[in-house]
Amino acid sequence: MRLSRYFMPTLREAPADAQIVSHQLMLRAGLIRQEAAGIYAWLPLGLKVLKKIEEIVRQEMNRAGAVEILMPTLQLADLWRESGRYEDYGEEMLRIKDRHERDLLYGPTAEEVVTDIFRSYVKSYKDLPKNLYNIQWKFRDERRPRFGVMRGREFLMKDAYSFDIDEAAARRAYNRMFLAYLNVYSRLGLKAIPVRADTGPIGGDLSHEFIILAETGESQVFAHRDLVEMGAPGPDIDWDGDLQPLVEQRTRLYAASDEMHDEATYAALPEDKQMTARGIEVGHIFYFGTKYSAPMKANVTGPDGKDTPVQMGSYGVGVSRLVGAIIEASHDDGGIIWPDSVAPFGAAVLNLRAGDAGCDAVCEQAYKALSDAGIDPLYDDRDDRPGAKFAATDLVGIPWQLIVGPKGVADGVVELKRRSTGERQTLPLEAALKAIIG
Repeated sequence: MRLSRYFMPTLREAPADAQIVSHQLMLRAGLIRQEAAGIYAWLPLGLKVLKKIEEIVRQEMNRAGAVEILMPTLQLADLWRESGRYEDYGEEMLRIKDRHERDLLYGPTAEEVVTDIFRSYVKSYKDLPKNLYNIQWKFRDERRPRFGVMRGREFLMKDAYSFDIDEAAARRAYNRMFLAYLNVYSRLGLKAIPVRADTGPIGGDLSHEFIILAETGESQVFAHRDLVEMGAPGPDIDWDGDLQPLVEQRTRLYAASDEMHDEATYAALPEDKQMTARGIEVGHIFYFGTKYSAPMKANVTGPDGKDTPVQMGSYGVGVSRLVGAIIEASHDDGGIIWPDSVAPFGAAVLNLRAGDAGCDAVCEQAYKALSDAGIDPLYDDRDDRPGAKFAATDLVGIPWQLIVGPKGVADGVVELKRRSTGERQTLPLEAALKAIIG
């Protein structure tokens, strides 16, 4: 894409009401524009990042055996009355009436809808297990929306729902999602720690939040250092095998946010294994048994011929929230530092003297080579000061900068900058292209 034709409205300063780094940088870099409190338009750069995160989440859900559907944003209130949640949910639910005076709501979550879909088609234990997921916009009418996309009213979420015949099978579904989530965050360039979460009135031990480490995080995390350094299990998992050992390897080590922290247990860890940091919650997985299937009569015929309500779990990832979380975890004074996997463009070609025949020719050659290699470059072909081009490219966080100026052209070289480290090299064009393309 040529920047002279692109829509990338950057700002010198962030609006005064942007309180945290990700909100400030998303506005300054032209990723989003606020339309109302907690409601944002996603501009081209932001949308590209959002779609890349969404696709990584989708790939890992598919790999773990989940099946994608698309559920509506508007839901029937009658389904929520069946589950007993309609009156209990509170003012965060946006309630609507259509022209026929039917009660609708803008879905804050989708347990009722997916349970209704499931019960309409699945009648026998022989058709289990099932895991249906949805990447869809949700709405929660937060009283005080703040922090940009970190706590907005409208947000993009991946929510998956598992259906199983008994608790043992439900645990296997839970384990698949537990490990799939770790793979998602790893591919996004994030260090994620699974911490035990409160299961509320349902009880049990099957609920975890996933927290990524970021200096500006909203909560304090206390963890065994080995867990932090363990990393993701990777793609070569036998998803149909026994995953319990992999899960236990990661859950037997201490990890808690400040809400669930046990100071005595943490203090008992060897001092060199104690690690504390700030963190941001970016996912939550939960087993809730028959909470929805029982009142909504989502039953299947079991091996004994009797109808039984299915065991369910839900698994949420805040896709739009992850855009802000990645920025909170990866930025510097110059702007955003995107991981390669989600950067809006793979490389930037900066023409320091647009209109100069030599610079134009080298830039066109580089732009074509990168495009042909699938790098998706952004070519800054504007007639603007070099300093402004450097600042804009650093601000939006493109991983590689290939810088072409008249002196370098005369010497047969270009400058290559790696955004994440600031390292600069002066290289012949072919060597610079090879470094980017790999």
